[in-house]
Order: sequence, then C-alpha cells, then structure tokens
Amino acid sequence: MEASQEPHLPNYMKDDNVSQETKNLISSLPSDKDFMGYSLYNYKGCWYYPNTLQAVLDVQEHFQPRKDIILASLPKGGTTWLKSIVFAVLHREKYCENPETHPLLSQNPHDLVPFLEIELYAGSQTPDLTKFPSPMIFSTHMHLKTLLEATTRSSSSSSPCKIVYVCRGIKDTFVSAWHYRNKVHRTEMDQASFELMFDAYCRGVHLYGPYWEHVLSYWKGSLEDEEHVLFMKYEEIIEDPRLQVQRLAEFLNCPFTKEEEESGSVEEIVNLRSLRNLSSLEVNKNGTIRVGVDTNVFFRKGEIGDWKNHLTPQMAKTIDEIVESRLRGSGLIFQ
Repeated sequence: MEASQEPHLPNYMKDDNVSQETKNLISSLPSDKDFMGYSLYNYKGCWYYPNTLQAVLDVQEHFQPRKDIILASLPKGGTTWLKSIVFAVLHREKYCENPETHPLLSQNPHDLVPFLEIELYAGSQTPDLTKFPSPMIFSTHMHLKTLLEATTRSSSSSSPCKIVYVCRGIKDTFVSAWHYRNKVHRTEMDQASFELMFDAYCRGVHLYGPYWEHVLSYWKGSLEDEEHVLFMKYEEIIEDPRLQVQRLAEFLNCPFTKEEEESGSVEEIVNLRSLRNLSSLEVNKNGTIRVGVDTNVFFRKGEIGDWKNHLTPQMAKTIDEIVESRLRGSGLIFQ
C-alpha cells in the first residue's frame, strides 16, 4: 500500500518531508511493514515512519531545552489525560477566580500542549515556541534515551526538564490504538487487519515500539533520576485520581496547599480533566487540532480492561507472556 493512495494518512506516517541526508540514513536502517503495509524503519532500537524519524532527528539537533516540562507516553497510552491534568495543575491559580474561562473548556488538550516531533518540529527546524504559555509544556512519544539526546545535548549534567511519563497496560493500549487507527483513517478495518496489528505489537513492530523497550526506558530513568523523571501508571490514575494528582503536583514543584486541599481544589481539577467531561465538550466532539486530526478520535472509553471485549483469552495470554518476559527483573509489574 503506497502512502499516496491513502487519502486520510496523517502527516507523521508519510515520507514527503524527509531530507536527502535522512533518506540516506533510512536506506541503511532495518525495515519492516506495519499492519497496513506502510514502511517502518528501526533507528537506535525504535520504529519510525520516515516523516516521524525526520522530525525526531530535528528535535535532537535543534531543540533548546530550558526548565520545560515534557510529557511522555506511547500513542494511546494516556496522552490526552496527562496533557489535560498537567495543564490544569500548573495553571490552577490563573483560572480559579473565573473557572468558566479555563482553556480546557474551549481548546483540545493537544492544542494546549503541543507534540515536539509530531507537530512543532514536523514542519520547521526552528518553530516559534514563545506562543505557548509559561511554564512551557511539551509532549512526546520518543523513547527516553532519544529524548535525552535532545535535552542534554548542550549539557554534561542531567536534563533541565521535568519529564512525566504515563504508562498504560499493553492490552488496553493496543485496543485503543486499533480504534484510533480506524477513526483516523476513516474506515472500518476487518478482523484480519486486527490480527495483523496484534501480531505487529507482539513483535514490537509499531510506531515508537517495541512497547516494552519504551516503558522500560522511562521506568529505569525514574529510578535513576527521580528528581527529573516521574513514572505514572494509567490504571493507578483512574483508580485513585486524587492521590495521583497530588503526587504529580509535588513532582512539578507546585504542591497543593492545605487550604487548597480543604477547599476542594484537587477535586475540581480531577472533575475538570475527567474523560467524561472532556469528551462532552463541543471542541472535543467536532473540532480539529492543529495537525489536522479530528478531536473526537482522542476520546473513547478510557476504561481499564476494555481489552476483554476484543482479545481472545489466547491472545491475552500470548501478549502477557511476552511483556512479562521482557520486563522480568526490572521491578516493573502490571496487575
């Protein structure tokens, strides 16, 4: 399947914005096909489409980190939730007097917290970053080692950025990614395609994969540098959002005061960023974010265990055994 034949192909999957230097690099890389037949290339252990790889290389070469906040995740691993909650926590004082003016009520979280490689550096090597509110919050799907090559390029010490990573169990991540691909391509793919995509996840051949390498990079990073890297589990956020929001605020050096906790500020943020509330907003039902993707593709169920409605017991057993073997000895355990 050639990219030019796909009318609803996201820019990050294309190959029309690649320099000759990067084309030369790509020609030397291991390659494979995703479940739809599009080429993926393995660069330093991670799989990329050509345009995505070009943008990653540009981030590494040109991004000038300050004391920014960078939110990281795998695609469909809790990204939208993380963006909304971090934005709400950091800007809570600004909108406490007039909550009806809060940007999350009129703008999609992905427009408030832009992707480094999928948006900002996808079209320019020197994007204007000053148009975003301070403190600067960016997001990425890059592997931690890849990200650190950008944020520590001009420094021999650790990254000046605070990095928050959200991790979701692979089965729910996969199912969410499947529904996303159906929506973004505006088609209903068949069971054969579902099984091909499942096989690709089991082999680790998917954008930014393998899953286990991505997760482990941030898990180990959080153990080695807990001041700069926070590892959060999507399932724990859903089960106890109040505790996790407080933990997040502590990490970002803006903890809730006793007065805020007693006045219900934590609960207000939890309610504001809830999937049910966000998905009901007009901007998230009928809008389009800056990169040209419809906003409604980012909101579905957000439930824990929805994979049970899609995977057979044997499929679940297979992928669980793969992940367990890959994570063995790391200390990272999923329920």
